Amino acid sequence: MALLINDNCTACDACKPVCPNEAISVGELIYVIDALRCTECVGAEDEPQCKLVCPADCIVINPDFVETPDELQAKYEALHA
Repeated sequence: MALLINDNCTACDACKPVCPNEAISVGELIYVIDALRCTECVGAEDEPQCKLVCPADCIVINPDFVETPDELQAKYEALHA
């Protein structure tokens, strides 16, 4: 599953630099996560780094991108090939 940032985002910039897949960018009002690049840090870390650093607790599961751990690993490997 990919993650998404909800409207509680304060645009603090804590999440963007810790993303190993460069999936987080500045949106119009809040930061956004590119679901095609987000692996929930599978392949790089034990848990999503953006969620660890987010002071607003606004990063949640994206229900539109349900993926297994194996699929997330394959996506990570393809991104870093």
